[in-house]
Amino acid sequence: MSHNTKQREFIPLNIAILTVSDSRTEKDDTSGKVLVDRLRDAGHQLAEKAIVRDDIYQIRSVVSRWIADPDIHTVISTGGTGVTGRDGTPEAFQVLLDKEITGFGEMFRMISYDEIKTSALQSRALAGVANATYLFCLPGSSGACKTGWDNIIKDQLDHRTSPCNLTMLIPRLKET
Repeated sequence: MSHNTKQREFIPLNIAILTVSDSRTEKDDTSGKVLVDRLRDAGHQLAEKAIVRDDIYQIRSVVSRWIADPDIHTVISTGGTGVTGRDGTPEAFQVLLDKEITGFGEMFRMISYDEIKTSALQSRALAGVANATYLFCLPGSSGACKTGWDNIIKDQLDHRTSPCNLTMLIPRLKET
């Protein structure tokens, strides 16, 4: 359970949303819409939203552009985290990471187990940091996006969450 402290001010972040899918369009991208609605409801800004095919090079191209932009603090993707031949989002992200946040995937699967039982093992959800930008890879279902945002990401991107959160570390991400 997270705790918010009123002693800290909310810091809105610029968040980019990436939907990875061979079939979705803006019209039927329910998972992307869930994430956009939730980040806005939390008080954050949508920096950009894109849909790309399940192709690691297209994914890397978009994510690389976003992590090179100093005004984008976080990238959240949905889709491509399964085990089929076309699922390559984790592979696309991993080579870009400076540090992986291994606890995110572990925690996501733990929470998902309560909802979908052993099917949670099929998720290769992951998170990390690349060029002082947080990256989160979520599965493609809107339920998984709700689970990831509501139970983990929302609080970690809220500067008021104590005892600690990822937002408070942003000024220190480029330390050497």
